[in-house]
Amino acid sequence: MTIVEQMLNSGVVAVIRGAKEDTIVPIAEALSKGGVKGIEITAETPGALKLIEKVAVELGDKVIAGAGTVLDPETARTAIMHGAKFVFSPTINPETIKMTKRYGVISVPGALTPTEILTGYEHGADLIKVFPANLVGPGYLKDVHGPLPHIPLMPTGGISLSNVESYIEAGAVAVGVGSTLVNTKVKMDDTYFESLVERAKMFSDLVKKARGKQEYSRYSMS
Repeated sequence: MTIVEQMLNSGVVAVIRGAKEDTIVPIAEALSKGGVKGIEITAETPGALKLIEKVAVELGDKVIAGAGTVLDPETARTAIMHGAKFVFSPTINPETIKMTKRYGVISVPGALTPTEILTGYEHGADLIKVFPANLVGPGYLKDVHGPLPHIPLMPTGGISLSNVESYIEAGAVAVGVGSTLVNTKVKMDDTYFESLVERAKMFSDLVKKARGKQEYSRYSMS
């Protein structure tokens, strides 16, 4: 199974901002136990490169660690050299996509309009992050899939337990989830990590449930 397939199989990528060196591995382990394999560590987090490397070295294939909020090809390359298996960006930067694919790493740029989505995909992106998804909602995703059914979309921004099913049912191949999954501003202790396992499992289960509905719908229409 390829890394892209592993990410899509999990269906949830945790967007982590503000983690510390002594908490990133317990966070990643808790997420993995709950079924969330994709771990995005945002580039503006202090020491982000060290955090990516720490997860990559200590957890190996248990999780898929990557860099987020990558704005330029230089940052993408540096993150890859520190073990990032994917590069997420909030915008379309063709040179960043090109650099990422040069090293055989997953490229997921952010886009909102149909033109941006197609542009990112034509430049070689593996997936397109629809961002900020909370501005447009699940219905928008479904509408975009009409003329662009071949482009895999991953909404990010405002994804929660209350709407994750709707996004998957609308055609999302996966979702990016931020503070509604991992909140680094609270006290990090065993109680928190136990609750994180449960929260990750809730998101994972809802994705599976929504995918089950999609399969049933296709079967019923056939």
